[in-house]
Amino acid sequence: MTTAPSVHSARIGALPQPFAYAERSQSRSFATVHFAEERVPVTAKLSKRFYDTFGEQIANELVDWFNQVDETYRADLRELNELNFARFDAKLEQRIAELRAELRTETITLRKDLESGFARSDVRVEQRLAQVKSDLVKWMFAFWAPTALATVGTALGVVSLLLRR
Repeated sequence: MTTAPSVHSARIGALPQPFAYAERSQSRSFATVHFAEERVPVTAKLSKRFYDTFGEQIANELVDWFNQVDETYRADLRELNELNFARFDAKLEQRIAELRAELRTETITLRKDLESGFARSDVRVEQRLAQVKSDLVKWMFAFWAPTALATVGTALGVVSLLLRR
């Protein structure tokens, strides 16, 4: 009958966690996860058999080595992320500058199109106003001439009546 080896935990991060058996006075850690600038401990499980086979010193050296490797990977990852973000930021700034230049070009083109459209509209409006003025003068003459003739006719009729008496 075989028994499963007991498992001992090493606290990963700044907070120590003692192992399950009494002779372990300190624990080692080999990873720390960062969330919102706060270290969150993660537990790695090492068996009692591992400690019994390799001893406290070798197991602690292994945990220290894992910590160093983890810190190296974290630093490399942080540096890689910063480089990628810097490249992303540079590309974003470049694309924003390109869009601004394109927007300026489109705005200038639109402004010129609007100005030429307004100029054509102004010419058409002025031509239409001139035509309306000439039509208005014609209609004024058409209405005032008969009215003036009627007035003159009435005045002559009144004068002729007054002269007959």
